[in-house]
This record gives sequence, structure tokens and C-alpha cells, in this order.
Amino acid sequence: MTTLTDHTHPPDPAAGPGPARQNTLQVMLRLYPFARPAVPRLALGMLAALLAALVALAIPQVLQRLVDGTLSRQEAGQIWPAVLLILGLGVIEAVLIALRRWFVLGPGTHIEARMRNALYARLQDLPVSFHDKWPSGQLLSRMVSDLNLIRRWISFGLVLLVVNVVTILIGAVILVSMNWVLGVIFLVCSVPLWVVGYLFEGKYSAVARRSQDQAGDLATAVEESVHGIRVLKAFGRGKFALKNFSVQAESLRGTEIEKARAIAGIWLWLLMVPDVAFALCLVAGVWLASQNELSVGSLVAFFATATVLRWPVESIGFLLSMTFDTRTATDRFFDVLDAPNSITDPEHPVTIDRPRGRLAFTNVHFRYPDSPARFLDLLDGVDLVLEPGETMALVGLTGCGKSTLTALTTRLYDVTEGAVTLDGVDVRDLGREELRRHLSMAFEDATLFSASVRDNVLLGRPEWSERSIEADAALEQALQVAQAGFAHDLPQGVDTLVGEEGMSLSGGQRQRIALARAVAARPAVLVLDDPLSALDVDTEALVEAALREVLSSTTALIVAHRPSTVMLADRVALLENGRITAVGRHSDLLRESEHYKFVISSLEDEERRESLREEVAR
Repeated sequence: MTTLTDHTHPPDPAAGPGPARQNTLQVMLRLYPFARPAVPRLALGMLAALLAALVALAIPQVLQRLVDGTLSRQEAGQIWPAVLLILGLGVIEAVLIALRRWFVLGPGTHIEARMRNALYARLQDLPVSFHDKWPSGQLLSRMVSDLNLIRRWISFGLVLLVVNVVTILIGAVILVSMNWVLGVIFLVCSVPLWVVGYLFEGKYSAVARRSQDQAGDLATAVEESVHGIRVLKAFGRGKFALKNFSVQAESLRGTEIEKARAIAGIWLWLLMVPDVAFALCLVAGVWLASQNELSVGSLVAFFATATVLRWPVESIGFLLSMTFDTRTATDRFFDVLDAPNSITDPEHPVTIDRPRGRLAFTNVHFRYPDSPARFLDLLDGVDLVLEPGETMALVGLTGCGKSTLTALTTRLYDVTEGAVTLDGVDVRDLGREELRRHLSMAFEDATLFSASVRDNVLLGRPEWSERSIEADAALEQALQVAQAGFAHDLPQGVDTLVGEEGMSLSGGQRQRIALARAVAARPAVLVLDDPLSALDVDTEALVEAALREVLSSTTALIVAHRPSTVMLADRVALLENGRITAVGRHSDLLRESEHYKFVISSLEDEERRESLREEVAR
């Protein structure tokens, strides 16, 4: 059964053996840098929990003295002090448990926040090629559910796992010291639990990883359906999407049942073994008491101590499953943090104080990272120079690599071979922040954020995040150039929230806001990847007229899909078979290049069809 998208996953560290596979302890230790500031309070929480366990183990000792001493001698006056002592120990235990919670809950949330910030910063830093391959639902599940699980394990699972194991060991010593025969019986019966726990890790880790990956796929399916709801409704494919979703949900349900069976299997041993141990110890204890080798008080204290240890023993099951779930969540978290980043800042970045705006492509080759080796480079030796202040239109048939070429300017991708230079400096020698301050892009697919129109337009100028006369002037100029004056007619004017991805606006309105954003950045080089495709002819003409003024002092590279856009340019570059085959004025190329004439004819035909559609729509 196919789904709406082909979801891929990173290598699964829990799926099988491999040279780089780490054990659970090694994986968990990778969390230490994030948890380091919280270690003191976590240690205090563990200490409080351990003291509470020791207090609980002290109560049976009081019972032993009460039974063997006060009750056997029938000293009624000594009963109440013993009862009050037990009550006091119970209150101390409760206070210590409350302290444990107070110590660990706050630090856990801070650890989660640090990890979430680190993950978000990493996602912002990773190249576009990473985001091309990773489904958004997988990233979202790591950002939310995985980090939530890690936080709960650090605040609860880790503390209790350490304290309960120590409590079991101390309790075992106490049991042996009470009576070595009963103690040995109890310890021998506990051996199967450790064996089962060891086998449980290998089985449960793999299914836990599969479950969390499937949950990420399900989140991706929901997100795609919500974002594509207009398409699904327009084509009446809601039932198709539901069917695919149901298949994925059923697959996840099956994996969750497999997890439940694994947990149920270990719970069987965790519940059965202590009961068997209790029964054997009871038989042996009664026989020893009948032989006067064990006092009644010691027998009572032994079983009271064993009862105190029952909860730590039984808790090992869900603490182990929680630990292995967290180990998987940690693996998934570091899948992103460990992802290679091929587009980074140079060790010693070059600075351009006053960019002139000379943009040059020199023998540029490019192929997408996952392209099969048999495929030719999409760009195969592009040579093109834009002089400062020049407007260059880039034309070519669909799929020839125009958008890809523009993406190389701001290092959304890096060239495979050759160089892109700004004022003679290779863009790879500039810091990414500086480079993207000097070059600004507007895309055909206009993406807006859930913020006000003002914040969206001034996104490229963070120094204008606060209101000022200069910021307001730049905002107004950018809106005017992009013919986005409609923003003032919105309910709260330019402070109106545009909603998720700007879907509360029309396609043309979103494009104009995105164009205004590129203009407001006031870059040395403006790269426009067909940003006017959703505009009607009349609005486009107004935008082009305003752009002429802006582009008079700015170098511009414009991907043109309309002949009218070509008219904006000083020169036109023709991209054909991965190379620039002609550069010149529009009129000259019409006379000299048959392929250019064919491309322009294709653009004119498409423009006529678009105009006809607009007339029919009216």
C-alpha cells in the first residue's frame, strides 16, 4: 500500500549490530552535557529518595524489637512509644519523598528546554539538503514527544532506577544478616529477574525505535493532510488520505501491541518470582521458627523488609522499559545533532564592508547530493557575470536548473565544482550570516510565518524589530514597491497576524508580501525566483514599474517565466543543457538565438493562456 509520501528514516541504531552501535549506558551518557547544571539537584533528589528507602527499611527493625521484646513480655506501656516511632518514621519517609520531587522536577524542565533549543538551533543550521530528505513529522516528534520522554526519565526514571537498585542491594544485605538461609533463598530467586532484564533490552529497544519512527510518520501524514486539505477536497480524495492514514495508524497499533507484549512478558517474571520467593521463604521461615533457630520477631521483620523491597523489585520492569524508550529517544535526538553539515562558515571568514554587488558564476557545476551517478550534472559549467547595478533575467525551459542556480548564490546549496563570487570573493569564504545580509531572495513559493505583516516584511532586518521612523519608512517603501498596500486594509493594518504560512491571504497577496520582504532587506544583490507568478497582468505591471526604481541601484538576478518580466532586465541569460548558451539584450537574442526565440514563444503562449483564464474567472 502506498502512502502520500515516501518516508525515509536515518540509520536505526537499535535495528541491529554494527561497529558504531553504543550500549545503553554510552548513549545515556551523551545527555550529560545538557544535564550538567542540574546534577547537584538531581543528586540531592537521589539522596532524599535513598534516605526515604532507608527509613522504610528501618521500620521492620522496630517491628522486630516490638514483637520480640514488648509484645513477648506483655509490656503494654512500651507499645505506644514503638507505635509513635513507626509513625514518625513514616512521616519522615513522606517528607523525604516530597523533597525528592521538589529537587528533581525543576531541573528536568530546564534540561528539556536546553535540549529543545539545541535541537532547534541545529535544525536552523543544517543545510536545505537535510530538510529535503527528512519528513517534518519526524523532526516534530523528536522536538516534542522524544524530549518530553527524556525529561520524564531524568526527573523520574533515572532517580528511581538508581535508588531502587541501591535499595534492593541494601535490603538484600539486611535479609542475609537477619537469616542467611532465608536471605540466600531470596537472592537465588532474584537471579532470573536480572537475566530476563538483560534479554528484555535487546528485544524492546528495536521495537521501541520502530514505534517512535512510526509515530513520526503518522505526525507527518497528519501535517501533510492539514496543509494539503485544499487539494484533497478539490479532488475529492479525503477517503484516500484517510485510508493511507489508517494503514499507518494500524501499523503503529501493531507495534504498540508488540511493545505491550514485551512489557507484559517481563511483568510476568517480576510478579511471579517475588511471589515464589515469598512462598519458599515462608515455608523455610516457619520451619526455622519451629526449630527455635529464628524468632517470631525476626520472621516478621524479614517479611516486612521483603515487602518493602517488593515495590523496588516490581518497579524495575517499567523503569527498564522507560529507560529503553528513552535510549531510543536519545538516539533519535542525536540523529539530528550528529547529522553532517556540509554548508558551514569558514574558519577565517572574509568580510566585505561595502559590497558593490558584482555577482559572478565561474565554471559552476552542480548535482543534488542523492542524484544517481549515471545522471549528468544539472548545472554543467555555468559562466555568468552580473555587473554592479545590473539587472539580469534568467530564462530557460522548465527543469533546466534556473531555481537551482539562484539557490547557489546564498549557499542554500554549495556548488559541486567551480565558484560563485560576490565582488570577487567566493561566497564560501564569507560567513553565512554576512552573505545572506548582502544577498536577498524572493521565491516563487512564497512562505510567510505566523506573525504580523510588519514582522514578515522586516524579517531580513532584525535591527528593525522595534518600531522606529527608519523601520516604518522601509516598511512603507517595500509595501509600495510590491504593490502590497492591501496590508493597510487588513483588520489591524500591518500588525494583522497572517496566520500559519500566510494561508489567510491569497496567493498573489502572499507573493507581494514575500517580495516586499526581499526589497526591505536592502541587499547589494537581489535574487528573484519568479516572484510574480501569482499576480495578474495589471498588478505585475505596477510591481515591475516600482521595481525599476529599486533595481536601478541594486544588482538583480531574476528568473523570468513571463516575457513582461524579461523586459525589466538590462540583459538576458539563456540557460540550456546546464550551461549559459547566450547572454545579451532581449531584442538581440531574438535575432541571434533560435532556442531563445523558442523559449520566449513558450512563455508568451503560457502568458496568453493565463490571461484567458483570468478573463474567464472575471
